[in-house]
Amino acid sequence: MSAVKQNLDGLALKGIRVLDFTWIHAGPSATRILADQGAEVIKVESNQALAVVGGPGSRTARGFGQRQNWNAGKLSISLNMKSPEALNIAKRLVSVSDVVAENFSGRVMSSWGMDYPSIRQIKPDAIMLSMSGFGRSGPWKDRVSYGQTLQALSGFTYLTGFPGTDPSGPASAYSDAVAGMAGAQAVLLALIHRSRTGQGQWIDLSQLEALSTLLETLVLEIRADQSAKNQPPNLQRRNGNRLPHGGGAPHGVYRCQGDDRWVAITVFTQEDWRKFVGVIDNPQWATDARFASITGRRSHVDELDVLVESWALKNSPEEVMAKLQAAGISAGVVQTGADLAQDKHLEERGFFRKVPDAKGEVRKIEGAPYKLSRTPGSVIRGAPEFGADQTYVLREILGMFDDELADCAIAGVFE
Repeated sequence: MSAVKQNLDGLALKGIRVLDFTWIHAGPSATRILADQGAEVIKVESNQALAVVGGPGSRTARGFGQRQNWNAGKLSISLNMKSPEALNIAKRLVSVSDVVAENFSGRVMSSWGMDYPSIRQIKPDAIMLSMSGFGRSGPWKDRVSYGQTLQALSGFTYLTGFPGTDPSGPASAYSDAVAGMAGAQAVLLALIHRSRTGQGQWIDLSQLEALSTLLETLVLEIRADQSAKNQPPNLQRRNGNRLPHGGGAPHGVYRCQGDDRWVAITVFTQEDWRKFVGVIDNPQWATDARFASITGRRSHVDELDVLVESWALKNSPEEVMAKLQAAGISAGVVQTGADLAQDKHLEERGFFRKVPDAKGEVRKIEGAPYKLSRTPGSVIRGAPEFGADQTYVLREILGMFDDELADCAIAGVFE
């Protein structure tokens, strides 16, 4: 292997092997969750296809950037899937794997003879995770998508922004992260089912549906509005940082001392408001009748936000957060990526892990966001170099001989 073998004691997925054909973000993040818990994840890549995983600060698509996060703890082999012999090797790997994961459009795996019916012929109890944009059924099943597409179709883009502005959408491929967690969850459910019945199954995951589940209140609202005869739906609009229905005020993000420094403040109840007024030294405006009730504060939220920000501007965001949190009021600094990397709370909880990459350089990557008392898991090495585990996987797992490997290399199977 290209790196030290992980100590698998106390890992929930010890002994589970995953054949990972996924790429970009959604799929690799799903299989990374499995790798964190001890699954042996074999990442199948090819020089014939660009791995779009560079991200800010990356020097090459495969060398740095988000690849270090999404592929940490995995093994890497290279197979040119245009080669018949590469397809044969991939199918042999299916026969010794528990899970096959892919997030291509619907036509790719079937063109390789590796759709679920074919996988099942090779290994009847195999679990296959297919993470397409729209699922494998329905009129959109063959359409292609990226995060921006799915966020637009799900309603997120429409709802993101300030009143009177154009739809802006989330700042990153939010749909990929959500789908990755849903994919890992689905694999775990399928593994539990297999442990009880001995049966594998196909997981048909729609990334659009995974993201749309987060907007259930919007869907219910539209359905309720449309149930009234001859009534058009009362669609939720862009509200910036304010809550569209119910809740309290102030509820927003406010400028503080410093260049582009902000803090988020949430005041829900009358008791919260009483505490908030005390923290900001009981200014005269806080006794105004407009702000005496939750309804009043919501009705005059524009004026209220100006007054709250005038107080916040006298403090750093850290000071605002400390004062309000000490009084039991929800408040948080609007952190940058650099702030997160230095966050003392995350450091104390061990969220960021320092692991060696394929060249031995120590890198800081994300850990798991949960702490399991008996199976804590965690990654102890970074992403492998492209094709770094070719010998281990093909010789030790598949039992291929040196002359076979040499012939394959000459034929371009590993390109």
